Amino acid sequence: MIETKRCRLFTVNQEHYQNIQQLYKNHDVRKYLGGIVNDETFKEVFSQMIHAPTKSFYWIINEKQLNTFIGLISLDLHHDGESTEISYQFLPNWWHKGYATEVVCEILLFGFHTLNLEYIVAETQFANIASRKLLEKVGMQLKETTERFGELQAIYFINK
Repeated sequence: MIETKRCRLFTVNQEHYQNIQQLYKNHDVRKYLGGIVNDETFKEVFSQMIHAPTKSFYWIINEKQLNTFIGLISLDLHHDGESTEISYQFLPNWWHKGYATEVVCEILLFGFHTLNLEYIVAETQFANIASRKLLEKVGMQLKETTERFGELQAIYFINK
């Protein structure tokens, strides 16, 4: 378990299926992530989380006081096949309250201090202004843009 001031992060396991599925079925959450996914696709995605390679980490995020599921965060291999990428999804009720900033900062520290990574990247749709602002707020810098999934993507990085 990883703990922040207001959250507890737990390694994803089979018990988290329905909570995580909420994210993948939410139109607002998935607006910049390729849209909602069908049940079969979600089963495959969830299975990949549960059986992730040793260098991949997936955590559910619970708010401490209410012990309520609020999101998902991960460190996993980026599309470039080399870099470690931080990714996150939060339920809309928890947006704009500082939870994402708090948790992203903690996972960046985990990546640098526990995993001894030299740098971490993040990729978001260029149109996702809120996510881009979050990444800049935590100290990440825009490295490049690229076309992927039919959309312009912004790739950010931060060094140790």
